Amino acid sequence: MKMNWMAIRFTAFIGLSLFFIAPSPAFAQTSVVYHIDDAQAQGLKGLRNIRNHLDVAPDTKITVVTHANGVDILMDGGKDMKSNVDYGPLVGALKSRGVRFEVCEITLKNRNLKKEQFTLDADFTPSGVVRIADLQFKNNFAYIRP
Repeated sequence: MKMNWMAIRFTAFIGLSLFFIAPSPAFAQTSVVYHIDDAQAQGLKGLRNIRNHLDVAPDTKITVVTHANGVDILMDGGKDMKSNVDYGPLVGALKSRGVRFEVCEITLKNRNLKKEQFTLDADFTPSGVVRIADLQFKNNFAYIRP
């Protein structure tokens, strides 16, 4: 049986190329979108979940998308009504760890809110639900709703 050395070399080259090019699970960064639409039900729990998430997996890329009453966690002076805990310091600490916080502009319009009412840690997105869908579908973000 005659061996085709050219075919063997080509196969070995492709195999090694895929080994070095393909992302290794050890080096792959996890990306997660946290969805908050009710500050009183999800605010503190969600912010604590995110802190715990980063404590265990500090390289995780996290985006928090808020809409409806969830935007309240990003308002200046926003507090949890049950415990009277300020959201601001918790949000600021997470922002310093690379977490991105986004507010739905449709919610702003529907609730007659202004961007100036929000903490400087907040970014804005035209639609919260569209943003969540895009992050999941286009950017392969995992979805978490605390």
